[in-house]
Amino acid sequence: MRTGYYTHPDCSLHEMGPHHPECPARLAAIEDRLLAAGLDWTLARPEVPLADESALELAHSALHIAELREKGQTCDSYAWIDPDTIMNPHTWQAARRAAGAAIAATDAVLGGTLDNAFCAVRPPGHHAMRAQSMGFCFLNNVAVAARHALDVHGLQRVAIVDFDVHHGNGTEDIFAGDERVLMVSFFQHPFYPFTGTDHPASNMLNVPVPAYSGGAQVREIVQHTWLPRLRSFAPQMLFVSAGFDAHREDDMGQMGLVEADYAWITRALRSLAAEVCQGRIVSCLEGGYNLSALGRSVTEHIRVLAGLDE
Repeated sequence: MRTGYYTHPDCSLHEMGPHHPECPARLAAIEDRLLAAGLDWTLARPEVPLADESALELAHSALHIAELREKGQTCDSYAWIDPDTIMNPHTWQAARRAAGAAIAATDAVLGGTLDNAFCAVRPPGHHAMRAQSMGFCFLNNVAVAARHALDVHGLQRVAIVDFDVHHGNGTEDIFAGDERVLMVSFFQHPFYPFTGTDHPASNMLNVPVPAYSGGAQVREIVQHTWLPRLRSFAPQMLFVSAGFDAHREDDMGQMGLVEADYAWITRALRSLAAEVCQGRIVSCLEGGYNLSALGRSVTEHIRVLAGLDE
């Protein structure tokens, strides 16, 4: 398998204070674990461009983009979006770089240069709504990439899979009612952002799960709820909002997944993609805040994407 690994130093310049869980050390932890596992040399590392604002406007309002740009250009220390979401002078560049990675990965996979790709980027994206930043997220990387696949490459159907412990309310806000897109997810409920259960649109397959749910429950959801719906929809490309904060060691949530569960989920998605969309997968980092668990889980996710688990 030709697997791309997209990351950039700009993504480590964004930070939200010395004790914030969404921190630059997350990317360092992933890099360290990939190196220790001997996977570093197996992955293609393409260049990561800055996303053009016209590309961002496929998923976000022009006013939202303009407000972020202005805050980013005038911020000399920290600028609060909400109590948990903070810009520094590098945030706007990092956010454009993260979205640019997702777009470039989509181009490479659709162009046949890569079979699949993982974007180790931050800020994350799945809470970013069409006109609002929240939940550590400024731009919705997966949504921008999915709209790029639809509107620039001309695909007719794409699917988004979200296995973060939190509901991807931003992605739902952007795509609810768009029948070209099927979004499937599980998420701890009730839990931040307290969405996803009140009359979701028909193209949203939301599966709320209670706290302390573990791998057995999640595998049942994937096997018997996600996969039949995805197979029926037959997407031409699969996008993954890859959050690893449902890990049992991550105190950001209260679920009980382990690395083997993330490998199993990835294997199921890889098999489905091989069946319905020529193996095309672009995965983007979302949550995951226990550094050790994050590094181990991402490594297993990438190992399976690259076909090195066999």
